Amino acid sequence: MSGLVPPHGGKGLTECLLQGAELEAEKKKAQGLKKIELAPREKGDVLMMGIGAFSPLTGFMSKADWKGVCEKMLLTDGTFWPIPVTLSVSQEDAAAIKEGDEIALYDSKYDEILATMKVDEKYELTEAEKKFECEKVFMGEGTKTPEDFWKVHAEDPHPGVDMVLGQKPVSLAGKIKVLSESHYPKTYPGVYMRPSESRKIFEERGWNTVAALQLRNPMHRSHEFLAKIAIEVCDGVFIHSLVGNLKPGDIPAEWRVKCIDTLIKGYFVEKNVVHGGYPMDMRYAGPREALLHATFRQNFGISHMIIGRDHAGVGDYYGMFEAQTIFDKIPYAKEACPTPGQALVCKPLKIDWTFYCFKCDGMASLRTCPHTKEDRVILSGTKLRKLLSEGGDVPDHFGRDEVLVILREYYASLTEKVEIKMHKAAAG
Repeated sequence: MSGLVPPHGGKGLTECLLQGAELEAEKKKAQGLKKIELAPREKGDVLMMGIGAFSPLTGFMSKADWKGVCEKMLLTDGTFWPIPVTLSVSQEDAAAIKEGDEIALYDSKYDEILATMKVDEKYELTEAEKKFECEKVFMGEGTKTPEDFWKVHAEDPHPGVDMVLGQKPVSLAGKIKVLSESHYPKTYPGVYMRPSESRKIFEERGWNTVAALQLRNPMHRSHEFLAKIAIEVCDGVFIHSLVGNLKPGDIPAEWRVKCIDTLIKGYFVEKNVVHGGYPMDMRYAGPREALLHATFRQNFGISHMIIGRDHAGVGDYYGMFEAQTIFDKIPYAKEACPTPGQALVCKPLKIDWTFYCFKCDGMASLRTCPHTKEDRVILSGTKLRKLLSEGGDVPDHFGRDEVLVILREYYASLTEKVEIKMHKAAAG
C-alpha cells in the first residue's frame, strides 16, 4: 500500500486524457465540432487537467466556482483551490455556441485539437470583475491597497494581471476530454511526466515523504542548497521544472533542463532525486501561486512544497516571505472543508533567505549566518539572467561552473541569431 499523500480533492487522480478506442472516436468527432483557439495559459491548463495534475478539476470553472475561488479559495463543493481556471472566448464565438454544445479546443501553434468540451455554462466577466479577480489573486503585501496595486501595475505591468485583463469577454464552463499531450512527451523525454508516473517512481523507491522544488530559472547554488536541505528531512526531492510558457526574457526550458541534469549528475546522490517537468504556464501570482504549486504537487505525490524567498513573485508586488505566511491563513485544516480530501494536505517547507557566505565558507541562511551582507553572495535567478545577458562577470560561488558554461552558450546563441538577422536585413 502506498505511503504517499493522496491526490487532492478526495477523488483520486481525475485524468481527462483519453486512451485507445475512446481517444480515436473522440478525435474523429472533434473534426466536426466548432473550433475555439486556446490562449497559451488555457492550453497549459488543459494539459494539466488531462494528466490529472489539476485533480479534482475535470473542466473549466463555472462563474460560481470562479467567484468562490477568488473570494475564499474554495470551489462551490467546498474543495480548496487558490486560483481560477477559466476559458474565455469572443462575443462572436460565444454567440455561435449554446449551452449543451460540444466544441473543439484548438492549439494553432501546433495545428492540433487538444481537447473537446461540453459547454455547461456561458457567462460574462466584465472589466470590473476581471479587476476584482486581479485584486484577489495578485495583490500582495508589496501593494497593500487596490489603488496602490493599480498604480504599481501602471508603472510596472504585472504579466499575470495582463493575462487576466486580456481575456476575451465571455467564459465557458464545462468538462473536457483531452486528446493529446502536445509536443511535451517528445520534446522532454524522461523529464515531462504525469502524476501517475511520478507516483510510481516514488513508490518504487520506497518514498513516503517527498519535497518538491519549483523551478522556472536555471538552478543556481541557492536552489541546490534548498534541494539538499529537503533531502535531509524527507525521503527524496522532486526537482520539478516548468516547461510551459514564461514571460519574455526568461531562459527557455530546454536550456534549464540541461542545467538541472548537469547539477544532479555532478552534485547530488542521484537515487535521492527525481527530475520532472510540467506543462503549465506561470501566473506570477506570488503567494496564491505558491498555494497552487502545493495543490497540484500533491497530485504528483508531494508531501512538502519548498517555499523560499519571493516564491513565484515578480517585481515588487509581494513581500519576500509572503508566499510562506499565506499557508497559515488558508482553509487548511480538515475541519475547514466538509468532505475528507478537500483540504490541502501538502505542507510548506519554509526556508529562509539563502546565500553563500565567505566567512561561513559555505551556503547559509539568515537563520544560520551571523555575518553582514558584505560577506555574502546574494543569489537570484533574475540577477543571474541579467549578468549573463549583459556579458557581466558572475561572482564566485553564484553558480556551478558547469551550469554557467551551458548558460553562456545559450546567451552566445542569442547574440549569434541577432547578428545573422542583422546581416540578412543589411543584405536586403
